Amino acid sequence: MAKRTTPSHPGSALDTIGNTPVVELTHVVPEGAGRVFVKLECFNPTGSYKDRMARTIIEGAERRGDLRPGVTVVEASGGSTGSSLAFVCAVKGHAFHLVSSNAFAREKLATVKAFGATVELINSPTGQITADLIPRMIERARELSRDEGYLFTDQFTNSDSLEGYRGIGQELLDQVPGDITAFCGAVGIGGMLVGTGQVLKAAGADTKIVLLEPASSPVFTAGVPGTHHVEGIGIGFVPALLNEHPVYDEVRAIDETEARAMCRRLAGEEGIFAGTSTGLNVVAAVALAKELGPDATIVTVACDSGLKYLNGSLYS
Repeated sequence: MAKRTTPSHPGSALDTIGNTPVVELTHVVPEGAGRVFVKLECFNPTGSYKDRMARTIIEGAERRGDLRPGVTVVEASGGSTGSSLAFVCAVKGHAFHLVSSNAFAREKLATVKAFGATVELINSPTGQITADLIPRMIERARELSRDEGYLFTDQFTNSDSLEGYRGIGQELLDQVPGDITAFCGAVGIGGMLVGTGQVLKAAGADTKIVLLEPASSPVFTAGVPGTHHVEGIGIGFVPALLNEHPVYDEVRAIDETEARAMCRRLAGEEGIFAGTSTGLNVVAAVALAKELGPDATIVTVACDSGLKYLNGSLYS
């Protein structure tokens, strides 16, 4: 008879956040280019890297005493942060109120409701992410938080998120062979790029950090917000976290059409099923690999799962 081992004590669902795998792209990167590695953040519980920051934001508010029993968490989000906060709040027993919009994927909003949260929508007449949409959502969240029964976690300025995202950088140093020549990532609030970039810079390999944005909303490259449909990024203004922590070395604007085409290639050629922001990341990573040559190692992230975009036009 086999010897019975003593089982380890299981943790909560929060303990499944992080330690996501990394894969090397072998088909969409041309010969003669550098190696491109992608960290698959869809392996987090809600299928997004936002789980990392949601946990550290909520636990930071708890430690400070800002979040107490009976207080409702409120946030403005396109859906992935909302899903992650709803998940963390469900585990910890906090009520959650999301301010979002019809411009974002129905799958994400349905996920928030599945975790027991309230969803309030700000209308976008065009169904797209316009320059004024995110500011309107933020203002509504602030309005709610004037009631003492609400706590606005304000992901756009909350530096607690950086601790969660530093985990990506620490994991990459263990997972990617050799030195990382460049790391690129599309930004919304900028926490992922800052947190990861800080760790990679501190490792001393002189890694170039490249900030990405949609070409149709070139806030960083041209100072002009615009309309686009890349959820989770391109919020229409320079977020406070990037002003306070300017960790990036270069900025690139990427065409949304190219990003969408890359999503379909990633699914069909690499088996990576992801959203438009991931396509944008990989378009830039492949370009960097071609420019920096065969000795370079380029790293980016697959931000979330393509399962969140099946009702839209991305894979139709």
